[in-house]
Order: sequence, then structure tokens, then C-alpha cells
Amino acid sequence: MEEKKSVKPHSIAWRDRKAGSVTGVRDVLSFDENSIVLETEQGMLTVKGRNLHIGKLMLDQGEVEMEGNVDSLVYSGSNPAKRGSLMKRMFR
Repeated sequence: MEEKKSVKPHSIAWRDRKAGSVTGVRDVLSFDENSIVLETEQGMLTVKGRNLHIGKLMLDQGEVEMEGNVDSLVYSGSNPAKRGSLMKRMFR
């Protein structure tokens, strides 16, 4: 029997380039005051800026709140939520 992973909705809300929140977060891969790298339901998300801080981290709910001076938000990689498992793709 295949185990189903629950896919959380993914969204980004940002206020005045100073504070924001991201939902649909699977993991925080790295962070420092200049960048935060998140694994989301839609791929890797890199937040770049200055004086970045994670204010609230609720991975069980898939939510992260951040603050600081944001310069960019960049996705990389594919959308893992739409790809499916390796076994499922191999045996189509």
C-alpha cells in the first residue's frame, strides 16, 4: 500500500519587504542573516536580503515567519508535489 503525503497549500505573504510568511514549507535547509533556503511544496525557495531572521517556525504546520530587508525570492528545482514518487513514475 502506498503511503500518501499530505500536500500543504503553498503561499507567500510579504509586507513592505520587511516581514512575511511562507506556507507549504517542508524544511528549512539553511539560514543566516543574508539568505534563507526553504524546501517548499513547490520546490526550493531562496530568500536573499540583509538582517534576515526566522521569527516563528512551525514545520508541523508547514509555516515560517521571517523578518529583515528582502532583496529577492527565487525558486529553483522542479515542483516536487506534482512529480509523484520515484516508484510511481517508474511503473506507469
